[in-house]
Amino acid sequence: EREMRVRKRTRNAFSRQRSPRRRCDPHIPSLSLSSETGQLFWGGAGCNGRSRYLSICIYMPCMCVLNSPHPLHFHSQARRGMPQTVCPAAGTMFTPSGFNPHLDEGGPPITSASLDTLIQHLVPTTDYYPEKAYVFTFLLSARLFISPPELLARLCETCIKQQQLDQMRKFGPKILQLLTEWTETFPTDFREEKMVGLFKDIIHRIAPCDEAYWKTLSQVLQTLNQKLAAIAQGEECIVKVNASSVSSISDKLVAFKTKSPPIQKEMLSICNDPYTLAQQLTYIELEHLSHIGPEEFVQAFVQKDKLDSTQPCFSEQKKKTTNLEAYVRWFNRLCYLVATEICMPAKKKQRAQVIEFFIDVARECFNIGNFNSLMAIISGMNMSPVSRLKKTWGKAKTAKFFILEHQMDPTGNFYNYRTALRGAAHRSQTANSNREKIVIPFFSLLIKDIYFLNEGCANRLPNGHVHFAKFVELARQVGEFMTWKQMECPFETDRSILHYLHTAPIFSEDGLYLASYESESPENQVEKDRWKALR
Repeated sequence: EREMRVRKRTRNAFSRQRSPRRRCDPHIPSLSLSSETGQLFWGGAGCNGRSRYLSICIYMPCMCVLNSPHPLHFHSQARRGMPQTVCPAAGTMFTPSGFNPHLDEGGPPITSASLDTLIQHLVPTTDYYPEKAYVFTFLLSARLFISPPELLARLCETCIKQQQLDQMRKFGPKILQLLTEWTETFPTDFREEKMVGLFKDIIHRIAPCDEAYWKTLSQVLQTLNQKLAAIAQGEECIVKVNASSVSSISDKLVAFKTKSPPIQKEMLSICNDPYTLAQQLTYIELEHLSHIGPEEFVQAFVQKDKLDSTQPCFSEQKKKTTNLEAYVRWFNRLCYLVATEICMPAKKKQRAQVIEFFIDVARECFNIGNFNSLMAIISGMNMSPVSRLKKTWGKAKTAKFFILEHQMDPTGNFYNYRTALRGAAHRSQTANSNREKIVIPFFSLLIKDIYFLNEGCANRLPNGHVHFAKFVELARQVGEFMTWKQMECPFETDRSILHYLHTAPIFSEDGLYLASYESESPENQVEKDRWKALR
């Protein structure tokens, strides 16, 4: 009952908002990500270069720190008296156990240091363990400079030294804790046989010191194997979904018109409740998010280390962004599915009903905190084949649509959206209900933020030091995302709706224009020429 009252108040407040009756430029492009360059390519129906949504000025944090007057170099003797790593304040940092770091305000932040110094600061000793925020930041960014197997080999060397010094009994629990954090947060690093071999080598060195280690180590390995199995299963599901959704309705409109209703269903025949559809969209979004590892954000934009003139840090085989790219494809599919559903009905009244339905779905997505589906729906409704249906739009009630457009307006670097996202994040932190904890960001904007952070700041400073302040900001953005993606969907699933969303045929760009021209005849010579060419 409390949730229903909250939803009712939210809807009432939403309906009282006012926004100028304007239409955003309808040319909303689709998005694709190049795994080779890390660049986002925009294209699709109506992408003519004039889109307001193409003129995005991404916020670039001022992280371009030059040589620090006091670069931090930690030596083994000094580290023993240092209880925690001091990192730049970056808000709540994601860690495997949900730990929120409390920084030592009296200590200096690490802005830059040599790679060897940073590695040394990662490795625990008998009386020192790095702060969890530092562990996450370094393990996330170190792959730009040193491969995970090489880094783990350095840890193995430390184990050998500690074994020779007869310090393994004190050192063992801390190296075990570090390995646990590594396997929990970056399990895909351990898919390589070399990593598994090094991991087992460390285990055999520390386990004989205490029988209790065997039980803990066996739990770590069991959890790791479960995570890797889940990742493999998720990748198989992605392949199946892609295979089932590649088909589209024929570009030739006559082929569509001759299909009988049982062959081609419509969304409203599957689900006519906006809140239910918004819930199912949220389920799909969270399912995609759960498979994306933090390392994919780095690997999407990985570049050759300039200090290594021979080999990049990753081979093409290891540089995998499968889950990230699958999520981008889902966004594009939802855009085209919305546009297809609007263009399919033959009657103007039916098309107007579909428009109003998706407006309500988008509003429910906003209330839930599902900004990615919200933006996909708005983008689909703003495609040129849809936006040109003036008679249809005139029949629909669109006041709420303009409010939603205002919330996702790109003006001011998506200021309105970023404000709403902060509000949703705050609600998530204080909510008692799982339904109020959901935060699903507009994913392509998050990717662009990270891309421009990577492009705007060098990985190394002129003196060869690693620009660690840049990677603290990277870890802050990725860490916040990692916190949101851990949320389990609280909604019951409807298999028929999910199946439709994944497999329903969609129009290609040409198919959308053909359906649009069939619904409302071309109004100018450009449209007439295009219609003639398509037919």
